[in-house]
Formats: sequence, C-alpha cells, structure tokens
Amino acid sequence: MNKILVFTDGGARGNPGPAAIGVVIKTEHSEKIGEISKRIGETTNNFAEYTAVLEALTWLIKNKHNISWSPDDNIQFFLDSKIVVNQLNGLFKVKNGKLRELLMQVRILEQEVGVSVNYQLIPREKNWQADILVNRALDEE
Repeated sequence: MNKILVFTDGGARGNPGPAAIGVVIKTEHSEKIGEISKRIGETTNNFAEYTAVLEALTWLIKNKHNISWSPDDNIQFFLDSKIVVNQLNGLFKVKNGKLRELLMQVRILEQEVGVSVNYQLIPREKNWQADILVNRALDEE
C-alpha cells in the first residue's frame, strides 16, 4: 500500500487580503514529489486553506500516471487549520456559501482521485514547509 502525504496551507494578509497557498506532496518515505506555491488574489484565510486542498487534489489527479495507484492506497492531508479540517471531516457545518461550494469541489475531486483521502490537524510548526511556500508567494511582488 502506498501512502501519499500532502501538507497544505493557505493564508491571507489582512483576512481578507492578499492570499496565497502552499502545498508539499511527499511519498510515505518523505521523498518530495510535488510542490505548489502561488498567489490566489484577495480572499480570506479559510478560502485559501480550501484552495490549497483543491490545488493539491488537482495536482494528484494530473500526476496520477506517475504514481502507482492501487485501491488500497491512501492520501493523508495535513493542515494546521482546525476549522477547515473539521469541516472536511464532516464534524463542523460549513455555513459560508463560498466555502460550501469549495467543499463540494473537494468531494468531487476526492472521487476522481479514486483512493481513500483523510484529513488530519497538525500543529503549525509541523506544517512549516507549506507555510514557507505561502509566505514566499505573498512576498513576491
């Protein structure tokens, strides 16, 4: 069984304000196989967090042929946003219409990936690689 580890982060300076995402995708042996760092315009922290998950899932689908998938495989997402993790895990309701729309897009992409997808909350200091990518994108002018 393969396990793909995906570290995602999103941030906005001002909330809402200039926003960016950071994604680091690794094998279960900590080999980095993908990275995303980009600005996403003016939005909120939570919107950026969801966008990072969407971008990661899209990357995984586009690069599926480079990863030997089997039905037993697992994609483990790690985020430092408690509210977003709990919403993705179905523990919290999504009241904001825009975020609910993003959650529906996540569910569609999860199906397209075709393997089990899990979301786990981690401390911010353990998500430093994705956080660096967010700040790098925000610092680029």
